[in-house]
Order: sequence, then C-alpha cells, then structure tokens
Amino acid sequence: MGTNSARPRRQLPVLPAGGAAPVAGAAGQARRAHGGAAAGVRVGLVTLGCDKNTVDSERLLATLLGAGARVAPEAEGADVVIVNTCGFIDVAKEESVDALLDAVRLKARGRVRAVVAMGCLVQRYKEELAREIPEIDLFLGLTEADRLVPELRARGLIPAQTETPTMERPLRVLSTATRHTSYLKISEGCDHSCAFCAIPLMRGRHRSTPIERLVREARELEAAGVVELNVVSQDTTWYGRDLLRGAGADDGLYFAGKPFEGMAGPRKAERASGGAGEWQAGVSPVRPLPHSPTPTSRRGLLPQLLEALLRETGIPWLRLFYMYPSGIYRELVELIAREERILPYLDMPIQHGSDRVLERMRRPERQATIRERVSWLRGAIPDLALRTTVIVGFPGETEEDFEAMLELLEEIRFDHLGAFAYSAEEGTPAASMPDQVPEAVRRERLERVLDLQRGITLERNEARVGRIAPVLVDRVEPDGTVVGRTPWQALELDGGVILRGAANVRPGDVVWARIVEATEDDLVADLLEPGR
Repeated sequence: MGTNSARPRRQLPVLPAGGAAPVAGAAGQARRAHGGAAAGVRVGLVTLGCDKNTVDSERLLATLLGAGARVAPEAEGADVVIVNTCGFIDVAKEESVDALLDAVRLKARGRVRAVVAMGCLVQRYKEELAREIPEIDLFLGLTEADRLVPELRARGLIPAQTETPTMERPLRVLSTATRHTSYLKISEGCDHSCAFCAIPLMRGRHRSTPIERLVREARELEAAGVVELNVVSQDTTWYGRDLLRGAGADDGLYFAGKPFEGMAGPRKAERASGGAGEWQAGVSPVRPLPHSPTPTSRRGLLPQLLEALLRETGIPWLRLFYMYPSGIYRELVELIAREERILPYLDMPIQHGSDRVLERMRRPERQATIRERVSWLRGAIPDLALRTTVIVGFPGETEEDFEAMLELLEEIRFDHLGAFAYSAEEGTPAASMPDQVPEAVRRERLERVLDLQRGITLERNEARVGRIAPVLVDRVEPDGTVVGRTPWQALELDGGVILRGAANVRPGDVVWARIVEATEDDLVADLLEPGR
C-alpha cells in the first residue's frame, strides 16, 4: 500500500488549479519545437457530467496541446471556450445548457472569440441546440470529435502548423484538483439494453480500448503522480468481449462506441463506391452488435488487463467501478482477493431489488445472482467495501416491489449506496411504459431508501473504529485540517477521513492511521508514527 515505485517518474502536462499553462515535459518540448506556439490563442474547456466525461476532456486537452494550442481546464480568460456537455438526465441537460449560455454571454461581451459545444448533449440534440443557441460557433457530437482541431485551425483559432507526432504527445492532460487520483476509462458505449438508459443512444455499443494503449496511458498517469487509478467504463466486467469475438478495437482517440442503427446524432456514412460520404443523421456504417456474446467471449479480458496494469505500473491503489453482478465470476474474485494493490472495494450497481422490476428494467441479473456474487466476494475478501446504485419509482414499481428492494438492501448491507428517483429519458423504452409512478411517490420512496442506507452506512463505519488502515491524503485545508480516504472510500462518493496529528503530509501521500470515530459520512483517524 505504499507510494514508492521503482519506475522512474516522467512529467506529464498537468494543469494547475489556477488554469496556468502546463508545466514543462512532453508538452513543453512540443511548444518549443513549434517556435512559440504557446503565445497564441488560449483554449478553455468546461467539463460536465461523469468521470468518464472527465477522461474525454483530458484527452481533448492533450490533442489540442499537441496541435499547438494553449489549454486550460476552465473558461476564465480563454479566447475559445469548449463545453463538454452531459445529456444523461434532465438536471444534467439543464446544467449543460446553462454552461453554454454562460459561454455565449462571455462572447457577447467580447471576452471570448468562439464557443464550441461538444459531447453527449450535442450528440442527441445537435439540431435543436443550433436552432436555440445560434451564437455557438461549432457543434460537435461524440462521433465528430475528430473534427475539433481541423475546425479550429480553419477558423484561425489554433496555429496552422505541423502537429506533434502522435507517439510524442501525452494521451491525457490532467485537469482535476486532486491530481494524485485519476480515472482509466477502458471502453466506450454499452451492449446492455436497460430500459431506462440513454447511454447507448449517445455513445453507441460497447468498444474496448486495447490493453497496450491502456497500459501506456496508466504509465503516463503514474509518471504525473497518480497513486490511485479508478478503472471505469459503462460495464467494466464487459471489457474485452468485443475483442475476443473479432470486433474492431477502439483506438482511444475519440469518445464514441460502435455506432448502430437508431443511435442519436450524425454519423459519417460511406458511399457504395467506397468514397467518403456526407454527415447524415440516422445513417449507420455499422450494424448493431449481437445482444449475446459468443461462448468464447463471455468472460472478456478484464483479468488480463488488471494483470498488465499490476505488472507494468507501480500505481499502489487500483479501484474498480461499475461492475455488473452478472459479469463477476470466480476467477475475477480470486484475482481481486490475492492482489493487495487492487483495493478491497467494489462498485456493483444493482439498480433494484425486485425481480419483477429488474425484468422490466431489462437488467441482466436477478436477486439470486446478486446474492451469489456478494457471497463470493465477501467470502474471499472479508474486508471488502461494497457500493451500489438503485433507482426508485421505475414505471410499474408497486409498494410491494419497493419493499422487496428495501428488504434486499437490509439483507446485503452495502457500505455505500447512491439512490435516484427515476427520470424518463426521451427515446428509451421506459419513457413510454404504462404505470408511470407519480413524482410525489418517487420522492417519498427516495427519502425512505436514503434513510435506510444512512443507518447501514453508520453501522458499517462504526465497525471500522479501532482499525489501523492506510489513508490517502486528498487535501490540506487552509486551517490545517487534513482530509483523506481509506481504501473503503471513493473520492467524492463515500465520505472521507479527518486525519489528526498529520502536520507534515501532502496530497498524494499514503500514511497509516488508527480510526477513532465514525459518523454517517466520515471517519476520524489519528496518524500513526512510523513503526507503531
């Protein structure tokens, strides 16, 4: 669990919190080679939505940097503002529109030369956004991300010059405040057909990034000081199944999975002659992937990826997110159990606890599978912390269904839980289902499940009082308060640790401490002196 690694550290462009130009390293060499390109237009990028969107933005920043742009992870002081939007639920859509309008207002005041809208919301609603906000200069959906640099160059907004060779550019430019922790997005899109989810409509079918590219990305992140790597995708257990059945891999440069008939937004069609076609809505160059993998691909390549990351990097903390219960099998459980650097923590979304609702949701598992996988995991990893996600108020959910979910949550006792009231998403099967649950009932049920979980989380936290555990330091407050996390807590999701007696620690340090207090949200721990 220590932070030391035998691998030599290299510099990766990392953006300071104030948005200053990146530090020297591969990016600094690129700027010098291009004869002062850093003195040109400044591009600011605003990221909304999930951690997977953050990875997309960091890849965009690296692409822009390699093209000679000066980049920053915010709009303040930028000449060009790019908003990487989220289109997942109504609240996220509203936040994205607000951010676009804020950028347009900066442009109207003469503080910004151009505004670019990208990402999931644009993939779904490009034409509507163009009609409603014509002041935006460029709209690029997920399937059009490769046009960003040529479009900016054509407008004179980034230097007209030879780009840095691909292998000499960084794959990512870190943009978050906690740069010792980062995300490794291992695939795009999703093959599942959950009735409530619009992700495949925006991001396409599942497409895995090759292991060798992910290892290179992880090594660059390690060189930049990352000590906690969060492995994410829409369903992490699905990794590599497409590669095993011979599908083309994601080259990792852009942000959409396999297009399919009915996917939202424009896609580049190929004419029968083989020439490049026009960008058209509703035209797909790829037929839908099969819903069921071939027998040789049922288990995918996640163990092989994890073994490669363990072998080729020295990153001390690897954390697994979005592990569907149906995709967890004994070989994977045994790997997690025996490898100390894979944290005893698993994010395992179940979405509901009633078999009838799970069937209506088109989820791939039922209560029996959930119970079995939890039993495997806790039997092999007694110290495991489990996180899950549930949706309340799905169409047709009865009080009996809701009670069945509460009973399952009481039985399993997840350490952490995220709960959401169902939100109808345009274009999904659930949006047109009968028996929509009234909003007041959804809200009441949401509060009930959160009340239940508060008690369970407090109980699970109190059970750790007296334990000695490693703590990853996240930040030191202006008043000297040190805040970190144990392996059982994920950043910004599961609370943290108030670390006492830690005057000389820095963000990114891993120290040992004794847990002395617990609340519903946080732990309090005393730093241990070396050798104690």
